[in-house]
Amino acid sequence: MARITIRVEPRRGDNSPCSHAVKPSGKPRNPQSGCPGRTQFTVVCSEHGDVGDPHHVRVLAEPAALAHRQEHRAALAAR
Repeated sequence: MARITIRVEPRRGDNSPCSHAVKPSGKPRNPQSGCPGRTQFTVVCSEHGDVGDPHHVRVLAEPAALAHRQEHRAALAAR
């Protein structure tokens, strides 16, 4: 059985992943990086892809990730 990973991924406005260092405002620390900045956080499951709606604050995305992780645990326990 493959390992299932669930993570919260920062995303840009065009929904592409953003790995640049950013200021608390979401703007990039290095303006020459070409990154427009982070606008949302998405829960990503290795089995299901993007889960639920994007969140504008990481703190709100963490409970969604935990809930999805618990759904996988419940499914495994039911087997």
